[in-house]
Amino acid sequence: MPRAGLTTERVVRAGAELADEAGLDAVTLSAVARGFDVKVASLYSHVAGSADLREGIARLALDELADLASDALAGRSGRDALVAFATTYRDYAREHPGRYAATRIPLAADSPAVESGRRHAALTRSILRGYDLDETTSVHAVRLLGSVFHGFADLEQSGGFAHSQPPADESWGAILDALDATLRSWPA
Repeated sequence: MPRAGLTTERVVRAGAELADEAGLDAVTLSAVARGFDVKVASLYSHVAGSADLREGIARLALDELADLASDALAGRSGRDALVAFATTYRDYAREHPGRYAATRIPLAADSPAVESGRRHAALTRSILRGYDLDETTSVHAVRLLGSVFHGFADLEQSGGFAHSQPPADESWGAILDALDATLRSWPA
C-alpha cells in the first residue's frame, strides 16, 4: 500500500530537485527515500526503480522546457524566435542543471517521455517557418540547432568556457548570429 502523502509526481519532483542540487548521478531511490524519511520500499508503489525515476525526471524536464520554449516563441519569428528558443534552453540548463542532464538520457522507444521529446522537435521546426527551408533541409536544420544548443549548454555546464576569453555570453551572441545567417542562406 502506498505511504500516505507520497505520489509518483512528488517522488519524481523530489528526484528532480535532488538532481538540480547534487547532480543527476546523485539521484538514487535511497537518496530520495531519505528526503521523505521513508524506506526505499515505500517508493516502489510510485516508481519501478532508479531507471524509472530518472525517466520520470526526464519527462518532467522535457515538459517544463517545452512549456517555457513555447511561451518564449509566442508571437516571434525568424531571428527573434531563434534567439528566444535558444536562450530558453540555455537558461533552463543553468537554472536546472540536473533536470537538464535528464533530458539527455536515452529513452526507450515506448517511453512516455518520448512524446515529450517530440514536442521539442516540433517547436524547433516552428522556428524554421521563418526561414525558406524545404522539408528535408528542415530535418538537417533541426539537428544542427539541437546540436549547437545542447552542445553549448553541456560545455558551459561542465566549465568548458570558464577559463577563456571572450566570455561565453559574447560567443553565444555570435553563435546565434551565425546560425541565423546559416539558416537564411542554407544551400539548396
